[in-house]
Amino acid sequence: MTSLKRLLGDQLLSPGHRGWDSELAGFNTAAAHRPDLVVAAEHADQIATTVRYAAERGLPVGVQATGHGISVPVDGGILISTGRLRGVDIDPEARTARVEAGVRWNQVIAAAAPYGLAPLNGSSPFVGVVGYTLGGGLGPMARQFGYAADHVRWIDVVTADGVPRRAGADEEPDLFWAMRGGKGNFGVVTAMEFGLMPVRIFYGGGLFFAAESVEAVLDTWWQWTAELPESMTTSLALLRLPDLPTVPAPLRGRVSAHVRITFLGVPADGNRLLAPLRGLGPILDTVVERSYPEIGEVHQDPVDPMPLQERSILLDSFDVHAAKTLLEVAGPGSGCSAYIVELRHLGGAVARLPEVPSATGHRDTAFTLATIAPPDGVSASVLTALEPWGSGGAYINFLNGPGAEKQTARAFAPAVYQRLAELKRRYDPANLFRFNQNIPPIDSRSS
Repeated sequence: MTSLKRLLGDQLLSPGHRGWDSELAGFNTAAAHRPDLVVAAEHADQIATTVRYAAERGLPVGVQATGHGISVPVDGGILISTGRLRGVDIDPEARTARVEAGVRWNQVIAAAAPYGLAPLNGSSPFVGVVGYTLGGGLGPMARQFGYAADHVRWIDVVTADGVPRRAGADEEPDLFWAMRGGKGNFGVVTAMEFGLMPVRIFYGGGLFFAAESVEAVLDTWWQWTAELPESMTTSLALLRLPDLPTVPAPLRGRVSAHVRITFLGVPADGNRLLAPLRGLGPILDTVVERSYPEIGEVHQDPVDPMPLQERSILLDSFDVHAAKTLLEVAGPGSGCSAYIVELRHLGGAVARLPEVPSATGHRDTAFTLATIAPPDGVSASVLTALEPWGSGGAYINFLNGPGAEKQTARAFAPAVYQRLAELKRRYDPANLFRFNQNIPPIDSRSS
């Protein structure tokens, strides 16, 4: 530790140091990190120094920017906190953004908006860019533009040997393939560059329906998605909102349906498309023409830290029997404890392979089904009940909270997982980066 302290100075923290607790804190409070040391990195060289130190001593390494995607908490070893690396550079002519490891999407949105550009951010603008993108990145414009990972140009990463590398289509192509979908298994990202979309405004927001309308809304919504243009990205969430004064009275303490809308077209066309849903009588309608910095109003994800577990499956299809089953296990009167049960419509650009292949897969499925629940909540029964319509897969960014790592293999086709495990052996044979949705090196996996 003395040698690392000499190299890092005040950026190296041990238990009891000022700032220790704040560096460990993250959005998902369901799990608590317990490292031996924390490195509050301020630049990429400090990350490389830390990884080299850890590799020489066989110490495991965890990484945290915002703590939204925690699965396995750091236990011993070193936690690298990247939240201080906040640089954002926009190239309006090339329509690209270069971001450092600790950047959140709201920073990129704000920096790109003056040029009429927008990133492929997540539903929450406060999620970290890097972790989201390494999991593929399925955002509110996905049907029009695909996964965020599809538009990455290059990634600067420190691999388990402590060597800084740039991975791209022509440089470290295997590593580039693996990192776009394989999460944080292959190194510590220090920066990346990705394409921006020419989007200045959109037509979007949410339609909220009371418990009495949930069945009709679900039946109408899933059939409505069958004919949608790619310019419409939508999801439907069954919400269990708390009984608080800040929640609209008709939704307070009850199950409600929230249809999320992002339409990249003129409002008149959006109005026409939404007519079947608006005809069901939403009690709150926030779908209007908006500037892109208002994209967070579509999903209205929570911003304050909270304990939760997130699980998902992918569905090949959805029909009247699936709708009935979902209502039985997650609708009003079901006893389901999940805060949110969400169906997210896929297809469009999500289904198409990118110009540069990546590990982000399961592109031919129709919907994701995800549950966000208290850590002790019983949400597995919801997903189990819908497995007859499932593909056998899961979306890795929707596998979070304690125990999520046990389902990592479901996020990939068997051949893709095999290749990822082989590349893990090449780039991280000791599995230093194992505090994540882990893909063990192929030789260390049980048969």
